[in-house]
Amino acid sequence: MKRRNDIRNVAIIAHVDHGKTTLVDSLIKFSGQFRESQLQQECILDSNDQERERGITILAKNIALTYGDTKINIIDTPGHADFGGEVERVLRMADGALVLVDSFEGPRPQTRFVLQKALEVGLQPLVVVNKIDRPDARPLDVLNETFDLFVELGADDATLDFPYVFASGRSGYASHDPATRSGDIRPLLDLIIERIPGPEVDEEAPLQFMVTSLTYSEFVGRIATGRISCGKIKTGQTISLMKADGSIKNEKVVALEVFDKLGRTPVQEATAGDIVAITGLSKPEIGDTVADPAFPKALPRISVDEPTISMVFTINSSPFAGAKEGGGKYLTTRHLRDRLDRELESNVALRVTEASDKEAFNVSGRGVLHLSVLIEQMRREGYELSVGKPQVIRKKIDGKVHEPFEILVVDVPQNEVGPVMEIVGNRRGEVTNMTTNSTGMSHLEFSIPARGLIGIRTRMLNATRGEAIIHHQFDCYKPIEGDVPRRANGVLVSQERGKVVAFALGKLQERSELFVAPGDEVYEGMIVGENSRDTDMVVNPIREKKLTNMRASGSDENIILKPPRRLSLEAALEYIEDDEYVEVTPSIIRLRKIRLTETERKQHSRGSVTE
Repeated sequence: MKRRNDIRNVAIIAHVDHGKTTLVDSLIKFSGQFRESQLQQECILDSNDQERERGITILAKNIALTYGDTKINIIDTPGHADFGGEVERVLRMADGALVLVDSFEGPRPQTRFVLQKALEVGLQPLVVVNKIDRPDARPLDVLNETFDLFVELGADDATLDFPYVFASGRSGYASHDPATRSGDIRPLLDLIIERIPGPEVDEEAPLQFMVTSLTYSEFVGRIATGRISCGKIKTGQTISLMKADGSIKNEKVVALEVFDKLGRTPVQEATAGDIVAITGLSKPEIGDTVADPAFPKALPRISVDEPTISMVFTINSSPFAGAKEGGGKYLTTRHLRDRLDRELESNVALRVTEASDKEAFNVSGRGVLHLSVLIEQMRREGYELSVGKPQVIRKKIDGKVHEPFEILVVDVPQNEVGPVMEIVGNRRGEVTNMTTNSTGMSHLEFSIPARGLIGIRTRMLNATRGEAIIHHQFDCYKPIEGDVPRRANGVLVSQERGKVVAFALGKLQERSELFVAPGDEVYEGMIVGENSRDTDMVVNPIREKKLTNMRASGSDENIILKPPRRLSLEAALEYIEDDEYVEVTPSIIRLRKIRLTETERKQHSRGSVTE
């Protein structure tokens, strides 16, 4: 085995909003290898529409820069806990990791998660204390906190002697002195070359290549990306594709590409240590090994943490399914199954099973955001579907039922601690740590059942007037706790189909909060508002005023309606109860009862009571 000094493979890992993608922007701009037109926007690598709209990274991305005589392959990863599966699979491609930590916030739950995964894989960490130009920055304290985190995670003495640098990704400079506020990003690049090792390779050994990510092209089909562990690979070469079930298929490499700047460049040959993209394999899957047909030996498959949240995906069975205006193109169970199967190819943290109802699927993921991103993508592609209430996935351990618990971290002004403690306490959360810093912000850490988190963000933001900063991270499975409070209010359910009338809403808004406005189309069983009481109420939102030829002075009142409450997809998923669906179409999101008619609902409730 020998080390290649002409290449560095580096993953950038951090908690959400600590500045990974912005730091990559600085590296791209400093390299001077890109056209001005490629550098116009912020967060250059966040190319996905949803990434731009949400302001977060969802998918891991690869780019390559040349610094001196060394090629640096950079892997930008998501920071949100729900997309931890993306981080777990790409760490296999790297030899080192830039561990970004915000110079004020310090290590957070996702910092712990990604650092633990990096240490398990054996990556060389390089700590970057980012955002040192913040007025409230405390870079040296944060560096000490990061060292403590390494100790907690059981790092050995060699790892504890990690290199570090202070930086501002937005301003584009790095320094070994936390007081510096100028310069360029060169010190960080020098440290990468000096302290992160090149890949250890054996070019003469038989070929081994792990498929760690997949993309799809309409022109060439699936493109498998990964790092060559041993040997060499050439365009036109015959290889063996080793599957999860132990089967081996001989395939031909139609095209071979290496990463270059923001894209890929075709090459005739690549050797151990290179990160490459292979075209021509018929059905590669993440975790498959590409090997030499003469010596087919599989690499250990990627192991990813299990999902914790499950939802039912089913066809849209409402009267407005496939509506001419704003309706979807893909409406059937077959369309739904094909789309979910395609998602499974690249989304390693997702699980899909068929439900007892033949038209439904149980889709499991890391959290509500993980699944809502998939639903939103399907909606934009022209799919219509109905989605059930998120449910936690329980396990039987030693004969007892266990449920997932999460670490909930809340930063909130000191005067808003009371409402936060009350909300979390009502949902079976227990305080594990509580500190207050010099700026008057309280840092609260809780252990809470995962089901207690569903819907908590909206309630907490309302209770703290939008001041709370909320993060959560899966912790472990513990014996099941007692009940968690459900939605406090019932809903208004339409009993008719038609267009909403202002006259009807004027009477309803006195005792409810409305989700629809005059002119909106509704149908029987659709949820049109929230009741002020804890029971559901069937209403007629299309009732018009009776017209007569009799006049009465002062009888015509001026109807003033409050604007309706429009729920986002995530808010709708957290709002619904077990007997309700979120109806998702390309143009609109509606709430509905699973059983549309009042008679069906009464029969079902009587059956439930009898049982």
